[in-house]
Amino acid sequence: MTPNSHEKTPPAGLPYSGGDDGEKTQPPISALRFDTPYALYQSMPQLSRLIQNRPQEQEDGLAFLMRLRASTTPEDAVTFTAFAAQPKMAVWWGYECMRLAADLISEDDRRMMELVATWTTYPDDENRFRAARAALYAPVRSPAVFLGLAVAWSGGAIAPNDPAPVPEHRAPRAVNSAVLSCLSKAALSDRPVRLARFIDLAAPLFRTY
Repeated sequence: MTPNSHEKTPPAGLPYSGGDDGEKTQPPISALRFDTPYALYQSMPQLSRLIQNRPQEQEDGLAFLMRLRASTTPEDAVTFTAFAAQPKMAVWWGYECMRLAADLISEDDRRMMELVATWTTYPDDENRFRAARAALYAPVRSPAVFLGLAVAWSGGAIAPNDPAPVPEHRAPRAVNSAVLSCLSKAALSDRPVRLARFIDLAAPLFRTY
C-alpha cells in the first residue's frame, strides 16, 4: 500500500492529511477525552506509568504535547496522544500515521488496515466486530493488528455474546503500541523524521478555536 493507494476520508471534523492542496478541516474540541492533560492523568493513572513527565495543572494539551516532543523521550508524545484523544479519533490518528509509513506495512497489515479504515468511516458494531475478529485471531501482533485491537476495545461489547465492559485504557494502549511498533520498523536514522511527522499529525487534535 502506497500512501495514496487508499484515500481515507477522516471522521467529521478531523484534519485530513491526504491530497495535495494542503487544506485541513479543523478538529472539534470533542476530539479529546478531557480539557487538560492534568485531568486526563487524574482519570487514567495508567498513563503515569508510561510517561515520566507530568503536566502542570493548567497546562493545555498542545503545550504538553510540544514539551514531550522536545524531551529526551519524544516517543512519549505518541503515548500521550493515544490516551488523550477520544478512541475513534485516536484510531484515526494511528491509521494516518501508518499511512505515512506505508513502506513499512506488510501485505497482511494492509488487509487489517482496510478493516480499520471501514470502521472509522462507518463506526457501527458490525464493522467493529469484523475488525475485532481479525485482530484477536491474528497470528502476530503487528502494528495494524494493534490498531484493530484498539477498534475492538473502542467502546461497547467486545463481541455480540460478550457484554463485559472493556477497561478504557486498553484502546489507547493498543493505539500506542500500533504507532510505536510501526516506528520501530524504520531504520534508526529515519525514526526521528518519522516520529516528527506522527506528532505533526497529532497536533491539530489539541488545538482549540
